[in-house]
Amino acid sequence: MKKRVLSLLTCLAAALSLLPGCSHTEEAGGTIPVTLSEVAHSVFYAPQYAAIELGYFEEEGIALTLVNGAGADKVMTALVSGDADIGFMGSEASIYTYANGASDYAVNFAQLTQRAGNFLVAREPDPDFSWEKLKGSSVLGGRAGGMPQMVFEYILRKHGLDPQADLAIDQSISFGLTAAAFPSSQADYTVEFEPYATALEKEGSGYVVASLGTESGYVPYTAYSAKKSYIEANPDIIQSFTNAIQKGLDYVNSHSAEEIAQVIQPQFQETDLDSLTTIIRRYKDQDTWKGDTIFEESSFDLLQNILEDSGELPRRVPYSDLVTVEFSQKAAQ
Repeated sequence: MKKRVLSLLTCLAAALSLLPGCSHTEEAGGTIPVTLSEVAHSVFYAPQYAAIELGYFEEEGIALTLVNGAGADKVMTALVSGDADIGFMGSEASIYTYANGASDYAVNFAQLTQRAGNFLVAREPDPDFSWEKLKGSSVLGGRAGGMPQMVFEYILRKHGLDPQADLAIDQSISFGLTAAAFPSSQADYTVEFEPYATALEKEGSGYVVASLGTESGYVPYTAYSAKKSYIEANPDIIQSFTNAIQKGLDYVNSHSAEEIAQVIQPQFQETDLDSLTTIIRRYKDQDTWKGDTIFEESSFDLLQNILEDSGELPRRVPYSDLVTVEFSQKAAQ
């Protein structure tokens, strides 16, 4: 799997240098169209949806089009091909493309989440759960080389478990489909984002027994990136986008779970308000969202350590090339 991922990203890296930056034409009202490809549509990214629903992007002169990329590899593909102007995903994808020789590589310019956003779901309630119970079990996991899977493995190692030898991790199910597969599968556990973890609980098919965000500690889980050429050609757009995200962070960090749920519910019409409030409270309680969008060098080093431990890092890459904080610093002022 690792070789297939690296082969794909090598091809993408070659393609990066051949594609020009996007040009933008103002729409009616003076806004600039920007296409954002997100790794998943999850309550985990509530500050982004608050920024959308509260009109912060329009305030910053951006007409935003949001597309669900369904996985970091697909988001990076959209970024490389020019189908998206900005990508929102785990920053491991930008490291892979850079390490494989891209010249017009993706640069991370704003971090959103500072903890993992997924949860370990078991077949039955387990108030006395410990991670050692996973020894000998089977788990529906994530894509090799993706942040959900690597953080899961990072936690297993913290608890003295070998991800390859001590349990069976099924990585054959596509991103976003594990919750639907879990009830009829033979797996003992599944690793799920919200709202899927809560949905499994509501239907009695699974029960949250642990938070990967709590167990992993602070990790740079998701960030916004754009091609180097796009940032150089459109610094005003990147600044305006970062400003809108900062406003979204300010809102969720200063309002209650109930208020946030009311604001972002149009983004999650299939989730009832009570469930949405429960999910947001769960994320707020574990300090999921940053106070600002600055992607610190220490966080980038930790990310590379996690990739290295998982055997997914081709080579260590320089923070100064892959991260810029100038837009985040201005947005936080």
